[in-house]
Amino acid sequence: MIGIDIGGANTKIVDGDEVIIRYCPLWKEAPITEILSGFDGEAAVVMSGELADCFYSKAEGIRFIVNAVLEVLPEAQFYGTDGRFHTDPVPELAAANWLASADLLREQYPDSVLIDFGSTTTDIIPLSPFSELLGETDLSRLRKNYLIYSGMLRTPVASLLRSVAIDGVETPLSTEYFASAGDAHLVLGHITPEEYTTPTPDGKEAARDLSLARLARSVCADLDEIGEAGAVAIAEAFWGTQRSLIKGSLQRIGERPLLAGGIGSRLIRSTFGGSDLFDEIGHFADALPAYAVREVAERNGI
Repeated sequence: MIGIDIGGANTKIVDGDEVIIRYCPLWKEAPITEILSGFDGEAAVVMSGELADCFYSKAEGIRFIVNAVLEVLPEAQFYGTDGRFHTDPVPELAAANWLASADLLREQYPDSVLIDFGSTTTDIIPLSPFSELLGETDLSRLRKNYLIYSGMLRTPVASLLRSVAIDGVETPLSTEYFASAGDAHLVLGHITPEEYTTPTPDGKEAARDLSLARLARSVCADLDEIGEAGAVAIAEAFWGTQRSLIKGSLQRIGERPLLAGGIGSRLIRSTFGGSDLFDEIGHFADALPAYAVREVAERNGI
């Protein structure tokens, strides 16, 4: 059995011991069947790509994704926010990827909070009681601060940061998409250029000097106008805002052991403490929902 997580930007597949991540922006094009064409047999699937704005509604997105998967993998089953597997495009399939992760980890780490710091979002999930997680939607999780729509790579810097002090002068940011979270985290050394796996805002390569230039442009400047220190100040202020959002959510939940996953797991552990899922399950932590849905399906005899 393979595990599949179809997001709006990436499709992640766990096949045996292999983790496969394909950039697949549903709002531009949707070659899901092409990506899955090399696989056969049983599959367990979760999704969050139904929210892509190429779809008129989440229901339309669910139908599209389910049909695209079934075209290649007719035995596939889809995990829903009710904690069950389905073969039809039911509403419960919307954004159930985080719940699959919780379902897998809840018995081994019953008192913990999972922080899945991914490329696009941060899921903050108290793993118990599991029954209270059933039926939660992206909307309800946003309202509870269990879903922070900010991640390690794709978040526009100006979406979180309104102004920054550069050379002691408070400087507003342009709201253009000049720099991304990937630029900030690359400049700060939180990721390598190889880990900057999404397209950059200007389409140029992921390199520190170019990330510095993109950050400078977010305050309508060239790098020689504000210097490297100015660009680094923007990156530090952006990460500071992200860090405060995560800290605030954890404070609302209360003191619990922390479990970090996703591309930003190392940063979460070094900042907030706790355990890193990469130490627990290895490279599967980079595609946690895809791995989790497969393991939950096998555990349940699907």
